[in-house]
Amino acid sequence: MRISDLHTRLAEFGAKPVHSGRVVRAWLNGKPLDTGTRHQKTEDFLPLSVRHALPQLSDELEQLAVVTERHPAADGSARLLVKLHDGQLVESVLLPRDGLCVSTQVGCAVGCVFCMTGKSGLIRQVGSAEIVAQVALARRERAVKKVVFMGMGEPAHNLDNVLDAIDLLGTEGGIGHKNLVFSTVGDPRVFERLPQSRVKPALALSLHTTDAALRAQLLPRAPHYDPAELMALGEVYARATGYPIQYQYTLLAGINDGQHEIDRLLALFKGKYAVLNLIPYNSLPNDEYQRPSGERIVQIVRYLHSRGVLTKVRNSAGQDIDGGCGQLRARADKPERIKPLRRELI
Repeated sequence: MRISDLHTRLAEFGAKPVHSGRVVRAWLNGKPLDTGTRHQKTEDFLPLSVRHALPQLSDELEQLAVVTERHPAADGSARLLVKLHDGQLVESVLLPRDGLCVSTQVGCAVGCVFCMTGKSGLIRQVGSAEIVAQVALARRERAVKKVVFMGMGEPAHNLDNVLDAIDLLGTEGGIGHKNLVFSTVGDPRVFERLPQSRVKPALALSLHTTDAALRAQLLPRAPHYDPAELMALGEVYARATGYPIQYQYTLLAGINDGQHEIDRLLALFKGKYAVLNLIPYNSLPNDEYQRPSGERIVQIVRYLHSRGVLTKVRNSAGQDIDGGCGQLRARADKPERIKPLRRELI
């Protein structure tokens, strides 16, 4: 279901826009659809035909996204395995400080070599209402004041649905625009569409290296930008919106954590309105790629900080429960049907 389908259904039941708005806001906040306000009960506001239709509509919305597993972690996060209406599984992550990470695709077509989700390929798109349903689910448990589109999938490959979800969350959903974070490998459509949107989200760009040839190897089916060119495009958007670009940089031992790379980062970030998010790879002992040592991570952060690059370490939420993004889904389904999925960016 798309968000537009929900509005169409409500109109068919006899709801005017003002009625639909109240019903949708109740859903977005994880409340019953017939929730009234402090000053006005539902029976004094919604038409009788709409009130009679709400139980059926509520059942349909309930089936859009259902939590089948919940895995809390010591860092305050909780990974949710979510079943969509057709039985496909995605993951949402309740993040500390009222954040939520949502998935936008089942699988992913980008094929990053260090990414579990990409190994499955793209299975299907997640509809705009299914994306928002992940927020509604989370708000039944805790407040959600920030939504990051960094879960399974490449949001730019599902652009219409993702932008529809962002528009609703940034208006009726009451989430500040800079607290809606669109993460992408740098699809050119993003730089065309986001500036034209009513709700302009913050932007997170996957960088991962300063070397164009290495980036093409690590992200084989992503647009083959030179990192300097990608950052130039990001800088235009940052200045237009007034909030910095978040550059994602997955740290891989012996691949992109050398001093030459770090010095090139200094050159690329000079004068940029940007934040560098270092994401130590969430590796297992037999993985082809490995996480740098804790000492090396600290060295990199101190080196960059001391030279004026705002740098943050973003460890994968839920590492203590072996719950990197995609691992729950991989364990929950049969290997021959669902292959291992992405885990490294959240």
